[in-house]
Amino acid sequence: MTKLDTTLITVDDAWAMLKDKKQQQNERFPQFQKNGKFILPDYKLTRKREAFKIRKRTFLKRHARSYVAFDSNNGQTLWLHNFPSLSEALFWLDTGLKSNDTDSHSSYRQWKDRHLDDINEFKEQLRKKSKHRHIPKAESTD
Repeated sequence: MTKLDTTLITVDDAWAMLKDKKQQQNERFPQFQKNGKFILPDYKLTRKREAFKIRKRTFLKRHARSYVAFDSNNGQTLWLHNFPSLSEALFWLDTGLKSNDTDSHSSYRQWKDRHLDDINEFKEQLRKKSKHRHIPKAESTD
């Protein structure tokens, strides 16, 4: 069993990656600052096209229980996809396939069974992050 080489990121990290991609879009051989496979929880990508403009812009929008997967492992291409579940996002980052795709070696269900411990480890990381986010701040009484 192989360990999944994926990292959870914050929305600031995701914005930096999108900005880096945009700044280097006209480069022949872009070199991104952050290489690897990443997941942003509780967000989704949206595309906005303004009237009378050809340029499309990518935005991150808060959306509970959704995941954006970022793959810039080769350092020159940034692939982005929205996913409804963490395991589907991890499957795409690991294999390059969507959950309804199959190849001759494995299916989504087989992959999920093999990587159940890794998926649960990511879920635990998300639980820890959400607990830290919801800690109430003590009010000072002066």
